[in-house]
Amino acid sequence: MAANRVGRRQGRGGSPGRSFGNRRPQPPARSPGLQRRPARVTVKYNRRELQRRLDTEQWIDGRLEELYRGREGEMPDEVNIDDLLELETDEERAQKLQGILKSCTADTQDFIRELLAQLKGLPKQQVLQRPSPEDPNPPPP
Repeated sequence: MAANRVGRRQGRGGSPGRSFGNRRPQPPARSPGLQRRPARVTVKYNRRELQRRLDTEQWIDGRLEELYRGREGEMPDEVNIDDLLELETDEERAQKLQGILKSCTADTQDFIRELLAQLKGLPKQQVLQRPSPEDPNPPPP
């Protein structure tokens, strides 16, 4: 049976002659001004909503690359989802998209129709900002 113990560590110290007991390893020293941050971060939207938004943004990027293939310099810098969500109707959103895509020579009607369908039920993302100390009326949650 002694042969089974060859190579095993004795205690936590690593060598049979030195035992450190039940001491835990000490965390690295921190400067006095730093506080430990909580392990979990709370976000305003759940993961499903965030993933859906990311999927929509990636879909837009892919479709724009297809529509502007060979003419990447004419491609709009961005299609702001929140700007579209602020508009009241799909007709207004379609008009805004047509304005953004006016330099595109390819047919954009399918893209616009599909994007409007994807925007249904997508929440507008609010900018998370710290209220300034001078502002007596912080933005509503």
